[in-house]
Amino acid sequence: MNFKERAKKLKTDIPAVFIAMKKKETPIGAKLMAGLTVVYALSPIDLIPDFIPVLGCLDDIILLPALVALTIRMVPSDVFDECRQEAEGLWAGGRPKKWYYALPIVSVWLLILLLIVKAIYF
Repeated sequence: MNFKERAKKLKTDIPAVFIAMKKKETPIGAKLMAGLTVVYALSPIDLIPDFIPVLGCLDDIILLPALVALTIRMVPSDVFDECRQEAEGLWAGGRPKKWYYALPIVSVWLLILLLIVKAIYF
């Protein structure tokens, strides 16, 4: 499988990981790993910031696919196959309207902003 095919597969695997996280057939450990993977995929905060020339991009190119692969191994294969099928049609009607999934990420940014302001002014 070449790089383009893997990137395309990753594009459907990340929503499938999110769907697997919500299924009751998924083991608890796999749900925790799926949650970590989804938060890392959606979060603008990286382990290595993107403005660092080469390492910033390698962080996303290596770490995110590794998290997805580890999560896929933890989820039973029949459950994840169902999740992949659901994820393929996820974007058919446009973007999902569930904006409240962004609340944890916005909360983290607000907390960071509060800590910076507090450190500067107090």
